[in-house]
Amino acid sequence: MEYYRYRGYQIEPRRERSNWCVSISPTRSNLPILPQSTLHILTPQKDEALADAKHRIDHVLSDFDSWLT
Repeated sequence: MEYYRYRGYQIEPRRERSNWCVSISPTRSNLPILPQSTLHILTPQKDEALADAKHRIDHVLSDFDSWLT
């Protein structure tokens, strides 16, 4: 199985019919769990699905950092 790591999260892309979706899970216990761990990205390009997953991780972490301070 193919996976990528980004900012403490594991991103697993997979093909569903003609589009891509990704599963995102934290690799450390001190990271927030994303509200929707499986994202259905409606794009035929895997790179676009990965970019969207990274954007969502960035957004969750920025909210988390704001909450901590």
